[in-house]
Amino acid sequence: MPNANEDNPSALSQVQRRAVSELLRVSPVADELARRVQEAGFSLALVGGSVRDALLGRLGNDLDFTTDARPEDVLKIVRPWADAVWEVGIAFGTVGCQKDARVADADQSFQIEVTTYRSEAYDRTSRKPEVSYGDSIEQDLVRRDFTVNAMAVALPEKEFIDPHGGLDDLAERVLRTPGTPEESFSDDPLRMMRAARFAAQLDFEVAPEVVAAMRAMAERIDIVSAERVRDELNKLLLSRHPRQGLALLVDTGLAERVLPELPALRLERDEHHRHKDVYDHSLIVLEQAIELEEDGPDLTLRLAALLHDIGKPKTRRFEDDGRVSFHHHEVVGAKMVKKRMTALKYSNELVKDVSRLVELHLRFHGYGTGEWTDSAVRRYVRDAGPLLERLHKLTRSDCTTRNKRKANALSRAYDGLEERIARLQEQEELDAIRPDLDGNEIMEVLDVRPGPVIGQAYKFLLELRLENGPMEREAAVAALKEWWAAQS
Repeated sequence: MPNANEDNPSALSQVQRRAVSELLRVSPVADELARRVQEAGFSLALVGGSVRDALLGRLGNDLDFTTDARPEDVLKIVRPWADAVWEVGIAFGTVGCQKDARVADADQSFQIEVTTYRSEAYDRTSRKPEVSYGDSIEQDLVRRDFTVNAMAVALPEKEFIDPHGGLDDLAERVLRTPGTPEESFSDDPLRMMRAARFAAQLDFEVAPEVVAAMRAMAERIDIVSAERVRDELNKLLLSRHPRQGLALLVDTGLAERVLPELPALRLERDEHHRHKDVYDHSLIVLEQAIELEEDGPDLTLRLAALLHDIGKPKTRRFEDDGRVSFHHHEVVGAKMVKKRMTALKYSNELVKDVSRLVELHLRFHGYGTGEWTDSAVRRYVRDAGPLLERLHKLTRSDCTTRNKRKANALSRAYDGLEERIARLQEQEELDAIRPDLDGNEIMEVLDVRPGPVIGQAYKFLLELRLENGPMEREAAVAALKEWWAAQS
């Protein structure tokens, strides 16, 4: 790659070495595709995030290319070559494919997107971008969201193309737009959220003029579909530094348009920790929950951590003794989570899981120093169901007190609860709690046909099981008969 920054040769040499190493790794696939494109009379370049990540030394197996070939021509080129092809993005000029190859003595699978040079802009009354194709890579790069994503490497010759100073901004770890931010955000308002997302993913600063434009144009995000907003929010939440991006959304007023429950927390005070407002507390809980993740980013846990206290503004009460209370904010918050996540088009399953965690996040505070009966512990496990491990993490993360003695006491208490759960699970198979008699046995004992009474009897036996633990069959039959006699 030629030297694109003579003023800072040492910095450039470092990123060049990283980029060359990354590009050499993917060259067997990238160069083979480039040769096929050239043989068809077109040009190909690695572009955008793929070039940025190559320069950062973090290029994965998802590769983005740009070309002057139209989508129908790209399909003709990749179909005989790729292992799989999909056309889901073809309306926007993108053809996707998968290519399996042996690289560096290992079998690898590459996810590839090839997009025709294009420009796109939003009509002020439309939620969908208007796509038009371009004829040059320079025309394509100027429409990119940020300069660090407006670099390309022409293939197979490996010519570095950087008309907007993206390499300098990458070295400075700053996000700027190729043109004016006002023009960029007018073309696609979702780029304002992308600024927050990239700040969170890359730990970059956002240039002051970009922040100013985000603040001035925040209402333009209303024209973007809920699905696109949701996807950007997910990427932000699943990033390495979500707090940084969330704070930018709040500070610029964008959160007020897409997640208004978050900035609403800034005015509240946590009833346990008066020195922290609930907004700051929620961001700390999110960070602490992330530290407890074991198998990579967990969107369900992160959403629950961020939103667990959103019911507080609606439940705030000033008590006669000067305290501030938020009674039942977990119940109110669970309903608010359902409403907001549904509006953002989240799946029913995810809405159900996050709202359930929010509803249960205070349950542990009744545990004290271990006063719960075994029955209460069983109910805790039963109510959490498959969310139990996440509830453990959320509950532990919800302790943000600076009082080390209090924090240690809470941690020891929860350690004790987890030990009791483990002990009961070993003894009773808590994960599969069910009555000691099934539906068929209930009908046999009561000599009744299927109907509502079977459900009522089942519920009675389940409560008995939760209260007393496992019962012998004879004892369960006797209890059921006693219950049935009381019904008549």
